[in-house]
Amino acid sequence: MNWVVAILMIAGAFFALVAAVGVVRMPDFYMRLHAATKAGAFGAALMLLAAALYFGSLRAAIMALITIIFFYLTAPVAGQAIGRAAYRRRVKLWDRTSVDELKNADVCDSEADEKA
Repeated sequence: MNWVVAILMIAGAFFALVAAVGVVRMPDFYMRLHAATKAGAFGAALMLLAAALYFGSLRAAIMALITIIFFYLTAPVAGQAIGRAAYRRRVKLWDRTSVDELKNADVCDSEADEKA
C-alpha cells in the first residue's frame, strides 16, 4: 500500500509542478490560467487520494472525496469566470492567437451592459 501512496504523491507533485511551470512559461494570461486550473486540480486530486489511502479511515476517504468533488466543481467555474473577466478587461491575447471565439459574443455583452 505504501508504494501506491508514494506513486500517487509523486504523480500529484508532478502535475502540480506542471501547473507551476505552465504558469511561468505560457505566453499569455489565458494559457496560464488554463495550466493552473487543469493540472493543479488534477495534482491536488492525486495527492488527496494518496492521503486518503495513507490514513486508511472512512473519515479520511470521505473528506478527500468531498474535497476532490469541490475542486472539480469550482476550478472550471472559477477559471471561466476569471478568464471572462480578463477578456472583458481587455487583457491582450497572445500575438499568435488565431481564433477569438468571444470577439462577437463580447461585443453583444458590452452593448447589453451599456444599455442597462
